[in-house]
Amino acid sequence: MAKNLVIVESPAKAKTIEGYLGKDFVVKSSFGHVRDLAKKGIAIDIEHDFQPNYEVSADKKAIVAELKKLAKAAETVWLATDEDREGEAISWHLYETLNLEKKDTKRITFNEITKAAILKAIDNPRKINKELVDAQQARRVLDRIVGFELSPVLWKKVRPSLSAGRVQSVAVRLIVDRERDINKHNSESFFRVNANFSATKGKIKAELSKQLTSEKQAVDLLNACKGADFVIDDVQQKPATKSPTAPFTTSTLQQEASLKLGFSVSRTMSVAQRLYEAGKITYMRTDSVNFSDTALESAKAEIERAFGKEYSNPTKYKTKSSNAQEAHEAIRPTEFSTHSIEGDSDDERLYSLIWKRSIASQMSNAKLERTTIKIVSNSISEHFQAKGEVIKFDGFLRVYLESNVDQDDEEDEEEGLLPDVKAGEKVISDEIIATERFSRPPSRYAEASLVKKMEELGIGRPSTYAPTISTIQKRGYVEKNEREGNERKYLVKRLKGNELIEEVRTETTGKEKNKLSPTDIGIVVTDFLSEHFERIMDYNFTAKVEEEFDEIAKGLIQWTAMLHKFYDPFHKNVADTLEHSERATGERELGIHPVSGKKIIARIGRFGPMIQVGDEQVDGEKPQFASLQKDQSIGSITLEEALELFKMPRTLGEFEELVVKANVGRFGPYIQHGKIFASIPKEESPMNITFDRAVEIILEKRESDANKLIKTFTEQEDMQLLNGRWGPYLKIGKNNFKLPKDTVAEKLTYDECITISKNQPKGKKKPVKKK
Repeated sequence: MAKNLVIVESPAKAKTIEGYLGKDFVVKSSFGHVRDLAKKGIAIDIEHDFQPNYEVSADKKAIVAELKKLAKAAETVWLATDEDREGEAISWHLYETLNLEKKDTKRITFNEITKAAILKAIDNPRKINKELVDAQQARRVLDRIVGFELSPVLWKKVRPSLSAGRVQSVAVRLIVDRERDINKHNSESFFRVNANFSATKGKIKAELSKQLTSEKQAVDLLNACKGADFVIDDVQQKPATKSPTAPFTTSTLQQEASLKLGFSVSRTMSVAQRLYEAGKITYMRTDSVNFSDTALESAKAEIERAFGKEYSNPTKYKTKSSNAQEAHEAIRPTEFSTHSIEGDSDDERLYSLIWKRSIASQMSNAKLERTTIKIVSNSISEHFQAKGEVIKFDGFLRVYLESNVDQDDEEDEEEGLLPDVKAGEKVISDEIIATERFSRPPSRYAEASLVKKMEELGIGRPSTYAPTISTIQKRGYVEKNEREGNERKYLVKRLKGNELIEEVRTETTGKEKNKLSPTDIGIVVTDFLSEHFERIMDYNFTAKVEEEFDEIAKGLIQWTAMLHKFYDPFHKNVADTLEHSERATGERELGIHPVSGKKIIARIGRFGPMIQVGDEQVDGEKPQFASLQKDQSIGSITLEEALELFKMPRTLGEFEELVVKANVGRFGPYIQHGKIFASIPKEESPMNITFDRAVEIILEKRESDANKLIKTFTEQEDMQLLNGRWGPYLKIGKNNFKLPKDTVAEKLTYDECITISKNQPKGKKKPVKKK
């Protein structure tokens, strides 16, 4: 048995490290946390200083048993989990759960998984940092308390099965607030005027010095330019420099991978985790922009070798946040000499991005020459201006240029080369164009821009951005939408020579892809929480809580004191809201039914957004209900659109002597044909689906169900062996049962199926008695 047991949190990390250590070391994975707060109840003894009740999860008991056995046989146990708070907490939980002895246990950390870093860590062990553990415990306990006490308020006052969270609810509020800003925006038109001039030595593209606010102003200007003489009034040439951007932190990596590679936040973190565990990059959860002295030297040597000494400019960047966590490095390659890697396409692309950003951060500034030309005419009071730039020395631009997460979709033309002109030189106007443009509302958040906003406000930390954004989408509060946009007409007025040409053109506006929008339930929940839990939903308060976690990590405050300060007013707030607040439905009156005269409202119901006609207390009759379609919202649906929903179900015709209907149910739109219920694809609508298309869907459903069925049994009609998403399974009545590993479903007998149902592991459906 090996003298040394090294425990890490992932198998991939274990495999890489094992290759660096000798035969005296065995490296094992804990597969993440081995224990957590008990699932039953709140699992926190609030009256006894918030004492947590931890338990080993069922799927980790075998792992814990194996680790205990190996730890008992080893002379030294090395806890080598990640160096952040989460990693420190995993080590502490391992220490407690495995009943390790202090004298035989050593804690080691490393920023990169390389042989040199691992051996250096072995030479410099430390004890578990209890302040870091307490900061993680405080976050975990506080988030459990908020979720446990706040969610039941939503169940009672809004809708069952909803959830709330300290960070997730504030993140949803950001998206709701942005949506309201968009809806409030009134688009105003203006005219942008551009001109093409000919000089002796070339062409000049210039723009009028101000925008014009009306069509009349645009026409007046163009008429004034008829036959006008234009002259170069001023030429300014100034040297300029462009500096590289700091190396990646977690949030800037997520933003840049979204812009340059089209990755979601969770995809970026998944790929970065693989690269880290394979020893290719440093730790990927960090808000630091620092490089170690060794890394600075390594980058300098590689830049001088690959590009030349003039390209090297070693730079130490300063982290903006005063609360940047625990002396990490920025995200960088472990070997600067490795410009690219071979492997999975995502791995290759993200590694290349990290290498370029890292190496560029240590390169020289780009040297530019910027030229501004001012063109005037006695016929108009405004002037035209042309800008251009020339790169004299490319510096870091040879490798990398940063994208802008806030950049508008309509990009301005890049500044290019300008001809050599002098003040006093006459130029000829080839064409002057006035184009109608429109003011635009704020852009909806993409995942990357939401991360940037959360970081700016201090909401969350590097380890929480990706899980928060995933959670608010999974919970149905926020969704990614693709908007086709709307056609819009705009005016273009062109002056060519002395002829004024007017055109009406069309463009698509509002087209979006992968932008985050709040759902109806997301808006209603946000409004309810903002009204009754103003403190929890306040951006500054959420940031202050994060700062207090940082102070706990530094040993400045006790974690239990911080929780007492938070809990007492919060708990009182929960009790008051449960007792005194009204139910929240987001109700909006649309008008009166043209036939019955009953009131029509849009609101949130038990199963989602819906339209209600009538009120039992007013009319003495049960109201009618209809679910909204996927692309409809209670905030924007019109009376006419609402009335259309009550034409459901639509009878489309008869097929095989049975009526075919299109309808909308709890789980979305569907086709009904006898006992067959077949979902309508999300890109199609039950309002206009044809009879022929409905028959196609019915036949597809039949074929799918036939392929799903493996075997039936004459002994028991409700017993079936079926193909499911995760492979074959046994279905008896309404109960489903897993099949034992390596079982051939087609060969199972009736008696064997009964045995499987009786021997199902704990927590599954009760076995069915043999008939």
